[in-house]
Amino acid sequence: MLIAFNKPYGVLCQFTDRSTPPRPTLAAFGLPPQVYPAGRLDHDSEGLLLLTDDGALAHRITDPRHKLPKTYLVQVEGTPAPAQLAALRQGVALRDGPTRPAEAEAIDPPDLWPRDPPVRMRKTVPDAWLRLRIREGRNRQVRRMTAAVGLPTLRLVRIAIGAHTLDALAPGDWRRLDDARGEPE
Repeated sequence: MLIAFNKPYGVLCQFTDRSTPPRPTLAAFGLPPQVYPAGRLDHDSEGLLLLTDDGALAHRITDPRHKLPKTYLVQVEGTPAPAQLAALRQGVALRDGPTRPAEAEAIDPPDLWPRDPPVRMRKTVPDAWLRLRIREGRNRQVRRMTAAVGLPTLRLVRIAIGAHTLDALAPGDWRRLDDARGEPE
C-alpha cells in the first residue's frame, strides 16, 4: 500500500512524540494502520509525504542510488540573482560535502493554501519563490542549499516525489495510491 499525504506545517513525520508537551504527529490524521513514512519532511516543512507498509518500496523511494527526484516550492528571502540560481544548478558546498546539481528556477508566487502560522515577512527585504528539484535527501538540504547561496528559506513545500504529486490534496488530507509499484490510481 502506498499513501500520499499532505503534511501540514508543524507536524512531525512520526506517529508518536515523547516530548512535553507532545507535538502534533501523523497519528492525528486517520492514516491506515501499519504504514510508515518513506522519507521525511521536517516539522517546519509542508507538503507531499509518501507512506507505505512495504519496506522494499520505502527503500526504493528513499535510497539515493535510485535518484528519485523531489520537487519543492521554496519561498526565499531576497531576490534570486542569476549567479545564485547557477550555484544551485551546479551543486552547493555544504559542511557535509557538495550537493548534486539541482534544477532551480525562479517562479511566480504559487497558489498555495495559507500557512498557519503565517510566514514572518520583513518589510524592507523582498521575497521570491523558487522551484527546486533535487535527487538526494540530506537533513534540511534545501534550506541549507538556499542559505548557502544567500537566499534563506522562509517556506518549504514539497510538491512531488518522482511521478507522485501533491495535486489538490489539502493539508492533512491523504489518498491511497493503488499498489506497491506506486502508480497512482
